[in-house]
Amino acid sequence: MNTSSPAEKLKLAVLVGVLGVVYGDIGTSPLYAMQACLTYASPGAVKPADALGLLSLMFWALIVTVTLKYVTFVMRADNNGEGGILALMTLAQRVAKTPRTRDLLLIIGIVGAGLFLGDGVITPAISVLSAVSGLSVASPDFAHLVLPISVGIIAGLFLVQRRGTGTVGSLFGPIMVIWFLALAAMGTYRIILCPAVLRALLPNYGILFILHHDYLAFIALGAVVLTVTGAEALYADMSHFGRKPIRITWMFFVLPALMLNYFGQGALVIADPAAASNPFYKLVPHILLIPMVVLATVATIIASQAVISGAFTLGNQCVQLGLLPRMEIRHTSRTAEGQIYVPQMNAALAVGVLILILGFQSSNALASAYGIAVTGTFLCTNLLAATVYLRHFRWPLWRVALVWGAFFLVDFAFFSANILKVFEGGWVPLAIGLSVVLLMTTWRRGRSLLFARWQQDSLPLASFLGRLPQSRIARVPGVAVFMTGNPEFTPASLLHNLKHNKVLHETVFFVTVRSLDVPMAVGEDRLRYEELAPGIYRVSVAYGFMESPNLPRSLDLLRERGLPFNPMQTSYFLGRETIVPAMVPKLGFFRRGIFLFMLRNAISATEFFQIPSDRVVELGVRVAI
Repeated sequence: MNTSSPAEKLKLAVLVGVLGVVYGDIGTSPLYAMQACLTYASPGAVKPADALGLLSLMFWALIVTVTLKYVTFVMRADNNGEGGILALMTLAQRVAKTPRTRDLLLIIGIVGAGLFLGDGVITPAISVLSAVSGLSVASPDFAHLVLPISVGIIAGLFLVQRRGTGTVGSLFGPIMVIWFLALAAMGTYRIILCPAVLRALLPNYGILFILHHDYLAFIALGAVVLTVTGAEALYADMSHFGRKPIRITWMFFVLPALMLNYFGQGALVIADPAAASNPFYKLVPHILLIPMVVLATVATIIASQAVISGAFTLGNQCVQLGLLPRMEIRHTSRTAEGQIYVPQMNAALAVGVLILILGFQSSNALASAYGIAVTGTFLCTNLLAATVYLRHFRWPLWRVALVWGAFFLVDFAFFSANILKVFEGGWVPLAIGLSVVLLMTTWRRGRSLLFARWQQDSLPLASFLGRLPQSRIARVPGVAVFMTGNPEFTPASLLHNLKHNKVLHETVFFVTVRSLDVPMAVGEDRLRYEELAPGIYRVSVAYGFMESPNLPRSLDLLRERGLPFNPMQTSYFLGRETIVPAMVPKLGFFRRGIFLFMLRNAISATEFFQIPSDRVVELGVRVAI
């Protein structure tokens, strides 16, 4: 008889949902982390002391980086319940004291976002390759199938993104429960056979490994960090579930399951050093190998899906914050606000992942590329979080230096160890990250120059309104919405409309769209207005960085507030800029080419703001930069 209450059932459902969304990345690390670490142990045969030392480093990496840094401290620094590198950046900028500090924090956030996208390209590649490689352990005859099957899985994964993940997502949680239980069961069996492996819980074994191997141990830290990949997801997905369910599932289910599996792999390698070639699958009884390959493949698909969805969310945030041009954002669920599909990003990620799989062809080769993306993001998060704790939480400087200085030293050690692998594949996330940084900074700089030049050539709105009563401009029935980036200046589209049509609508709205540094605009923040002259209104519509704008729906709030806004009689006037080179260009030739390419490929304001196309009038404007 089931006596659990509805509240308990709901809580259990939330905890299972957390497992399916948050822990896919870090939960599939046992597939490749221990194997990568053992490549830095004693050549030939792995010594028990080396296995214990590496296990100790892996255990304390999980405790310090994930449990203490992210679960305990970083998750406290939420932006109105929202997490992630850009949410943290906007929170840090809000409490910064000088414009120069805000610009520096912006750069840190952009770099972190770029490296996170690099992680989003590498995670599906390394995870799927690691899972499918179990076929070669089951039988050497299957080795030639690993690459084509991996390519097929990745291609299928990206093809189904347009359909949304709501239906499949309901299965993610239960599957990950089975996955973590399997990890724990496999490890527990081996630990029972070799309980001495639990000595690695003591930090002195990790210290002795470092002292004994010296420089090689430092390089090994680049593989140890693979155990904490996905730590950023705990913070980024906080808005979906809240911090408490994430903390509970980590402390009482995910962390114990991971450590049991890692220690089980270590116990196996101590008993049979030859198992170091693939300790995860060597841990599985031969009769269960194929089922485990299937389960591991499904788990890595879930991990990849979580990273892809995170990349879509990050892309949407970048657009709202003005760091990338407007992109098509499709909502794949009528009930879940956060389920979106971004075709341009999906195509770019798919191409990147397939190139990595075909270029590196094994998870071991990709392991060198993985660490830099993860540790670089750790460093950026560390700097932003330290700022938030100093300014927002008002910690004394000595406490910030003590706590975040210690975390910074750990992150920097991991990052430095991975930098040594630049020529072994570490250049991949650096190239992706730097490319994203270049795109974001170029777009932001180009838009600021565009806006400055437009403002220079514009007529102040006060001057236009002052001349209006003496003018003989005819007023015609209807409602006109003129979009403007600066509410203090007359929109160029209005001046062009007067020049060609010589009429002004009876009701005119000058609409400015603002992006807020909070996830969602609520209450009075959404829409503000003032009457400037009879029938002429200035309107400000705001959206948070997690929202997709729908301008007609927002403007419909004007009717609820008693203003003469009739959607069926409204025409939207937009200016379409044609960029021409200025005599003294302020953007270099290369960056101007990038900016123009991004501008040409940005979707129209009509589509981005979800304005009915049959109600839009576009007027061309030439702007020189």
